[in-house]
Amino acid sequence: MTATGTTYLTLLLGDEEYGVPITQVREIIGTQPVTPVPDRPAMVDGVINLRGVVIPVISLRRAFGLGPCEPDSQNVIIVVDGGQDGRVGLAADRVSEVITFADADVEPPPRLASTGTLVSGIGKSQGRIRILLDLTRLTNDC
Repeated sequence: MTATGTTYLTLLLGDEEYGVPITQVREIIGTQPVTPVPDRPAMVDGVINLRGVVIPVISLRRAFGLGPCEPDSQNVIIVVDGGQDGRVGLAADRVSEVITFADADVEPPPRLASTGTLVSGIGKSQGRIRILLDLTRLTNDC
């Protein structure tokens, strides 16, 4: 018998783990120069040119009100389906793992003031909690 569930790519921002639905992940690339764009939303770093396609890059740290981190070789941009124009890059400290949460292991998001709308649920596994992101809401303004 197969348990139903959803598979997520987990990523780290500092010590906290977040998850994005693996079905929306297109690729993971190393960081690269980001070109700032005037009048962009505060959480958008700018845009990158990925094989001839211009992709906006969201700073997940800024989206969640976290301070900057020291750049290192594990920093990544996770290219996901989302946004009004297609793909969006999510700047993260590093990726962690791919994990499937059984439906019973995902709870609705808590009612939080600023980030509650960006969270689709809370995944519990192996004594750890991962904050599951709603990519539709997160990328809506890109």
